[in-house]
Amino acid sequence: MSSAHNKSDSVAAALDALDRGDEPDRTVLRDAVRALLTELSRRAPGRSVEVRIPPFGAIQCVPGPRHTRGTPPNVVETDPMTWLLVATGRLEWAQAVRDGRLRASGIRTDLSEYLPLTPE
Repeated sequence: MSSAHNKSDSVAAALDALDRGDEPDRTVLRDAVRALLTELSRRAPGRSVEVRIPPFGAIQCVPGPRHTRGTPPNVVETDPMTWLLVATGRLEWAQAVRDGRLRASGIRTDLSEYLPLTPE
């Protein structure tokens, strides 16, 4: 596993690639997604919302009732590129939901109060 410093660097490298008009390298994007998920779990500890960014990661976060079996009632799911943009504030949460780029089901799934994220 990479150090936290390298993970933060991966977010910067992924955003730099986007700024150049390039798609981030898959490894860089994977590390950036994981770094941002880690930061979200740090900012919003809990187990009431499952955030899925296939194929790179999934976490449980946000205080509230814990879900233990079957399909969780509070699920956020999106692709890695959309997660990178939303988590870093380059795409508004509400816009991503409206555009269908991010699916959020359940009463606790609006994560906008925790965004943007900056991994340490």
